Amino acid sequence: MTKNEELIHRFYSSFQKKDYKTMQACYSEKVIFSDDVFRSLSYKEVCAMWHMLLTSSSDLALTFEDVTADELNGSCRWTAVYTFTLTKRNVTNRIQAQFKFENAKISVHTDAFNFHRWARQAFGMTGLILGWTPFFRRKVQATARQRLHAFIEKHPEYAR
Repeated sequence: MTKNEELIHRFYSSFQKKDYKTMQACYSEKVIFSDDVFRSLSYKEVCAMWHMLLTSSSDLALTFEDVTADELNGSCRWTAVYTFTLTKRNVTNRIQAQFKFENAKISVHTDAFNFHRWARQAFGMTGLILGWTPFFRRKVQATARQRLHAFIEKHPEYAR
């Protein structure tokens, strides 16, 4: 197993244990994180995001597989099963993660998933009908960003 494969394993094993501090330690302070909900997060923002998501979820179950990595790049597939906080609906989200590494840390982390499928699970009929539209995606992104910034305001360790 390469050192970067070990890093990915450490990241997701910590995720399974809801150990956001160890997850944070896997990132470079120059990291950029993006997925279909949270776009272009900085180090402090992504650290706050994992803290917020893991402490607000009471029933998160996570699995990961197909970890591969070399000196510069890596990937894995992971699945999160949880209750979406805003609607209390059950979600199973299958994600493909891509990584770039620098100095034995994650410097770029990009998660890709089927947003429409996720929206259909998280928002029910509204997600089914509107989940494919750019308007709905932007609304979800804006709401998530507002929630993240409210969390950051309550946790000064993430202030810029």
